[in-house]
Amino acid sequence: MKALVTGATGFVGPRLLRLLDRPVALSRDPDRARRTIGHLCDRIIRWDPMQGPPPQEAFSGIDTVLHLAGESVAEGRWTAEQKARIRDSRVIGTRNLVQGIVQAVVKPRVLVSASAVGYYGDRGDEELTESAAPADDFLARVCVEWEREAHAAEQAGVRVVCARTGIVLGAGGGALGKMLLPFKLGAGGPLGNGRQWMPWVHVADLARLYLHAADTPSLSGPMNAVAPNPVRNADFTKALARQLHRPAFLPAPYFGLRLAFGEFAKVLFASQRVVPKVAHDTGFVFQYPDIVAALREILAPAA
Repeated sequence: MKALVTGATGFVGPRLLRLLDRPVALSRDPDRARRTIGHLCDRIIRWDPMQGPPPQEAFSGIDTVLHLAGESVAEGRWTAEQKARIRDSRVIGTRNLVQGIVQAVVKPRVLVSASAVGYYGDRGDEELTESAAPADDFLARVCVEWEREAHAAEQAGVRVVCARTGIVLGAGGGALGKMLLPFKLGAGGPLGNGRQWMPWVHVADLARLYLHAADTPSLSGPMNAVAPNPVRNADFTKALARQLHRPAFLPAPYFGLRLAFGEFAKVLFASQRVVPKVAHDTGFVFQYPDIVAALREILAPAA
């Protein structure tokens, strides 16, 4: 596999690069990228996703494109401007990437594009496989458009997989990095009543899922990139507190988080019982299928 990777400097990117043989990375800031991931790449090429397709040299010798780039949904309040950045970074950025793929003289065989479980919205206890219908809230509409842009590459004969990713857990940042401080201070607790389902995935499994999607010719369309055992928020809270040897009994009320995060608070309280049916049916084996083992691996070295 000779891979081209976008979003390579993010939380997941370096883990993915380590599994690849001298990949090519696209970055808005190649100098900064060389300092952080240069040792993991063959080449780093400048590309601003909002300004047009990547240069054609980026696709030379490439058979796989792994597209992770996109504005974080969890940074700051969801103002109108921030929501536009979230949408445009995914929809326009993916459109421009696909334009570059279509224009390539020798086209890659597969595009694996990030998507998100936000596609499903707040669904209570409903078990959600890849065949479930999308919701009609902001994130769901973004995901629908995002995936539509990725699937446009199929017109050029490229196989497309959209990895609907859950909450990514790993050391050194990501969602868990934001949670640790209040828990370490003994001020952690469930969100509301804690009954909402959390679709999560260990970052190591997520990187392997991208490779599985690229390497499995029968796999196309949506793939839920989540662990096979979603947990209720209250059970996640207990597992995290137990691993950190801290209490966790202070529930976070919706009203307070709404004041702090604005509309994004709805996402934090959403219940999504997402399961990885496509990954399972195509033979993927998770290294970290349950939350206790995942948190132990991530946190035990630093405990």
